[in-house]
Amino acid sequence: MIRIDANRKLRDFTLDVKLTAESGETLVLMGNNGSGKTTVLNLVAGLMTPDYGNIEADGKKMFSSEEGIDVPPERRHVGYVFQNYALFPHMSVFDNVAFGLRTRKTPEDKVRHKVREELEPVGMWELKDVKAAKLSGGQKQKVALARSLVIRPTVLLMDEPLSALDARTHAMVRDSLQVRLRKDKITTVVVLHSLCDALALGDKACVMDRGQVVLSGKPGDILKQGQGQFVDNLFG
Repeated sequence: MIRIDANRKLRDFTLDVKLTAESGETLVLMGNNGSGKTTVLNLVAGLMTPDYGNIEADGKKMFSSEEGIDVPPERRHVGYVFQNYALFPHMSVFDNVAFGLRTRKTPEDKVRHKVREELEPVGMWELKDVKAAKLSGGQKQKVALARSLVIRPTVLLMDEPLSALDARTHAMVRDSLQVRLRKDKITTVVVLHSLCDALALGDKACVMDRGQVVLSGKPGDILKQGQGQFVDNLFG
């Protein structure tokens, strides 16, 4: 479970959100560019700090302005799939996935075992020695997800994980991601623009506008709740 109650003054507006995802749920954040979605992910990851509020996962506080708690990013046990995947291009597939384990001083024999566990089911083990720069978009997405999951995160964050994929690969990777999230019951917060993707991946969804949650509910109910030009423009 993750609970987010955070306030952060940004350049154009103040982000003020209260969000909850139960254990194993996928919470989808939607909204126009610049609405504060990625900021929410960065606050959870510890890459940005709220002005005040509370963020907790599985009952453990990662941030509390009242109690003076601000757990460093490397100790939050959060997996993060960035929009551009943020792989190390000069490093192999294996070394990219192993990176988080090695920074945590995991013994090398366990590193190999855990990396293989992530790469083999998605057909990437045979490419373990290939440099990340030579991978296709779908392959990069698989490696980025494996790198985030291999540390067994308490919470998985994903920022537009499907946006860089062509139409054919998009559907294939989305279906694979859906199966993985359901199978492992990973508590996830994911930023998406497509309502179709939200319907496939999300247990609940929130629509944000200028740092505020303006709609929330199950993805299939969002359109029923939404009225007016804002929602029409957002979903076409």
